[in-house]
Amino acid sequence: MAEADERGGNWRPVARTRTYELVIDRIEEQIVSGQLHVGDRLPPERELAQMLGVSRAAVREAFRALEAQGVLRMAVGTGPDSGTTVAALPSQALTRLLRLHVALANFPVADVVQARIMLERESARNAAQRATVPELKELRELLDEMDDPDCDRERFNDLDTEFHVGIAEAGGNRLVADMTIAIRESMRRPLLAAFDELGDKWYPIADRLRHDHRLIHQALESGDAAAAEDHVERHIRGFYRDGWAPELS
Repeated sequence: MAEADERGGNWRPVARTRTYELVIDRIEEQIVSGQLHVGDRLPPERELAQMLGVSRAAVREAFRALEAQGVLRMAVGTGPDSGTTVAALPSQALTRLLRLHVALANFPVADVVQARIMLERESARNAAQRATVPELKELRELLDEMDDPDCDRERFNDLDTEFHVGIAEAGGNRLVADMTIAIRESMRRPLLAAFDELGDKWYPIADRLRHDHRLIHQALESGDAAAAEDHVERHIRGFYRDGWAPELS
């Protein structure tokens, strides 16, 4: 029989095959069903083990796995923040998992380009319609920093990522922003390696990227959603064509 607990829903005993993974399933069920929310505290190891009919070691291993994913936060002590709670920043967990998935799946470059275009056209259109003055100012400051002649390739790429993520955030869709971060971060190392291999060819490419960014920003400032979408798509296609994957031209 399921046993109810005042700290969150019904905890049903689990089968003993790959026990810690089944404990993870039970915890995820509580979160997805709305029984557990951000900041809620889970029962202590011993108590939860009894509820689920498993060993404390299985519960401990499940907690550690979910902590590594960013789903749970574990803190020792006796204060109000002690114990195991649902993490307050679930978007970080999503971004981490997406980044690893994209990196490990080894998607064709053409798939990455198309995914970015689909996401970032939407972001640009929304940002052109709703970006605030402070948000536009922050984006402009990123571009100003990219114009610095002392900005090296790694810093340039990081600022480029911040610019595109900033557009997604200004568009008001946190999920799209997280997906944008995941795709950009999964490609970071191969991109930097490709930049190094370009040698002096990097400089005209960087100049074109700066020009593209200014056109995108101008469209956002003027509220021209159609222009913002088109500039973003041309920018992404041109970036991969000139800087990494000429076969996409």
